Amino acid sequence: MTTNPPPFSLAGKKGLILGLANEHSIAWGAAQMARQQGAEVVASCLNAKAVRFVEPLTRAAGIDLMPCDVEQPGELQALVDHAVAKLGRLDFVVHSIAWAPLEDLHGQVIDSSSTGFARAMEVSCHSFATLAKLCAPHMLDGGSLLTMTYLGADEAVPHYGLMGPVKAALESMVRYMALELGPQRIRVHAVSPGPILTRAASGIAAFDELMDTAIRKAPLGRLVTLLEIAQLCTFLCTDASSGMTGQTIYVDAGCHAVA
Repeated sequence: MTTNPPPFSLAGKKGLILGLANEHSIAWGAAQMARQQGAEVVASCLNAKAVRFVEPLTRAAGIDLMPCDVEQPGELQALVDHAVAKLGRLDFVVHSIAWAPLEDLHGQVIDSSSTGFARAMEVSCHSFATLAKLCAPHMLDGGSLLTMTYLGADEAVPHYGLMGPVKAALESMVRYMALELGPQRIRVHAVSPGPILTRAASGIAAFDELMDTAIRKAPLGRLVTLLEIAQLCTFLCTDASSGMTGQTIYVDAGCHAVA
């Protein structure tokens, strides 16, 4: 007699997680917890240089690692092919990559170049749609697609600049993807953490000021932890969240709820 795993478990689930850079990465937190909850995981980092920092973590956790630069033709397809060959199917996918050229990110939105804006949109937003297109045929039992956003998609946050409109587009894409993929029982969400010091965040000007503001504003009076973000991602990848899709879900100590 076979029994189904409990709804809050990832036992037997297979997942692909993009965006590991180091031990402070949101993607690493999600990957580590997914393994602890019983999932098999394939993960990606940007390139061979990043492998040096990430591979000791993934090796110790029993996570298969492959470099993938979504700007390079064929690399995203190769990553998905590798994950499917390794895992057999996909039950959840976590997209935790974002990037913009520094000269565009640090300037005013009105001064951003069309080339820089387009590259930021391709890496941080459209790659999620491409990833979903590649993964959906291998999610025959449904599953979850997650991406990462920030409050700056909904509010004009000083110094967040170009990434605000890019993340706003990403959140809209989540809703449309949820509509399109719902018949396949594939759920789509954007996770919106509060400020956390990752490699991607370090590129934002005056990030220390942004964190200080978040602490003062948050009802809980603090920043969130990598563990708390990973816990939300894990829940959204389990069957316990089977009735949810198309949402931007905050894990920011309540900062988004305060004017």
